[in-house]
Amino acid sequence: MAATDAQQTTPTRGYSATKDQLQKRLRRIEGQVRGVQGMVEDDRYCIDVLTQISAIQAALDKVALGLLDEHARHCVIGVEPDQQAEKADELMAAVGRLMRRG
Repeated sequence: MAATDAQQTTPTRGYSATKDQLQKRLRRIEGQVRGVQGMVEDDRYCIDVLTQISAIQAALDKVALGLLDEHARHCVIGVEPDQQAEKADELMAAVGRLMRRG
């Protein structure tokens, strides 16, 4: 069975314009996590490890806030008026999940 053009097309997301920048940041965070793994393996001082974990969390928070901003601009404001309430609820649920960590 052949796929239709609509099925083959990747949907545009709010972060599509900044996807390269987002991936670069995530790769940097991945490197930081590997660095912390190495610190633990090398029995580094706990406070130094915790400092690096805090930096990783801050970097992830910055990525998450950027995604929320893009989602609000593209997926909430940019939809038909009759869909805005549903999309706003979805956005606020995502914000709630981010705030409950820890």
